Amino acid sequence: MRKFRVGIIGAGIQGVCNALFLQKKGFEVVLFDKEEPGSLASYGNAGHFSPYASVPLNRPDILTDVPAMLLSSTGPLALKWNYVPRMIPWFLKFIRNCTKKKMMHTAKYMHQILDLSLPAYEELFDEIDTENLVVSNGIMYIWNNKNLSSRELEINIREKLGVKQQLLNPKEIHDLEPNIKPIYDGGVFYSYAKHTNNPRRLLLKLFDLFLQKEGKFYKYQIKDINFDEDKPVLRTESQRFVFDKIVIACGALSKKLTNDLFENIPLDTERGYHIHFKDCEHLISRPVVFSNRGFGITPMEQGLRVVGTVEFGGLKNSPSKGRIKNLVENAKFMLDGLPEHHEDEWLGFRPTLPDFLPVIGPSKNYKNVFYSFGHHHLGWTLGAISGKIISKMISEEKTNLELDPYSSLRFS
Repeated sequence: MRKFRVGIIGAGIQGVCNALFLQKKGFEVVLFDKEEPGSLASYGNAGHFSPYASVPLNRPDILTDVPAMLLSSTGPLALKWNYVPRMIPWFLKFIRNCTKKKMMHTAKYMHQILDLSLPAYEELFDEIDTENLVVSNGIMYIWNNKNLSSRELEINIREKLGVKQQLLNPKEIHDLEPNIKPIYDGGVFYSYAKHTNNPRRLLLKLFDLFLQKEGKFYKYQIKDINFDEDKPVLRTESQRFVFDKIVIACGALSKKLTNDLFENIPLDTERGYHIHFKDCEHLISRPVVFSNRGFGITPMEQGLRVVGTVEFGGLKNSPSKGRIKNLVENAKFMLDGLPEHHEDEWLGFRPTLPDFLPVIGPSKNYKNVFYSFGHHHLGWTLGAISGKIISKMISEEKTNLELDPYSSLRFS
């Protein structure tokens, strides 16, 4: 039987995981990216594998919290005001998704794939050396009694879905992480969650595995997608490549390509930041997220990585110094004795849809085009399971999953 040729646009965690699972099915795979693999969101993320994170942001309680979040200098949310007119259609769709029924729909179908996320990664990790790179110390969330109803909502939804969680009192938090200042009234521990202490290094190990299996990578920007009869044709500045199937997996940059395919998917971007405090990674032994302020700290090879905040501002606005200052202040609020932060100030783009479900599956208009993007804060966690699902779709195998909720048809 002739091997299908599959082209994948995007060499971040989604693209590389899609490529590896397609190779397992015997396909010939070519990856394209205008950047080196692992240099964008797959470099700068928090490094969490978060199989518990099924509670979405489209919640009824979030709408009452938004004004206070925007006004607070330490809060998790910010806007680039010049981008607000562009965001209005997205925000209106988001508000329509902030009902209890829609929230539970998102939570149910995020849980369906999150529950399979770690086993899917194990299939890939079995083929590479992840020693000292993937850490199984769990992930901890802490909070104070402000906005307690939001915390209770999250706990109750996870309880309903069957997510394993261990509620913590202040003494238990102190016993797990004695260096955190006593800013907390309670917390929750996900003992089975994991993190990587260097997302880029881990991604490059997976990318090297793809190359060892005769995968090809071209550092080209894809200008447009045409069709030769049914076959998709990817065109760069100077070349054209014909494939049997293609996968669009370029995160926040996917929208331009889906627009060209006459599919108006309301994809926008949440801008997230990180900073490092060098030689401080010993201060905590696992990722810790402070829920009230929407930021987290992860011990990494580069030091303590402080990540977080959601800024709506599109792809072209310059980074906000205020958001960097916000991360520095929040980190020092949580931990004593931090030095000046390292000059590695990073801004990345989370591809987000107004119902907070990703798009995984075939294009509405072209049967040989598949999508794997829009995973918002969970692109890193959901890389392997998204790749596995797409590989089964392209192979025309059954998955025993309900996949309609991830289809782009929901926006038609």
